[in-house]
Amino acid sequence: MKANITLKLDAELLREVRVLAAERGTSVSRLLADRLEDIVRGRKAYDRARKRALARLHRGFDLNWRPPRSRDELHER
Repeated sequence: MKANITLKLDAELLREVRVLAAERGTSVSRLLADRLEDIVRGRKAYDRARKRALARLHRGFDLNWRPPRSRDELHER
């Protein structure tokens, strides 16, 4: 289902948007709808990536850390 909205734009901006839409062979409405979809899709992708990164941090990383050897072992004489 699609819904209509009312949008107020500066006259010069609207003229440039109409030219841009015509160059791309689309309507102003489709141009704006596509851009808004890109913004929403990008936000969702960011949220998913953030959740994955936080989950990885929560689990932690195996850095193969070993306790340091004693001073005597490090400086065998």
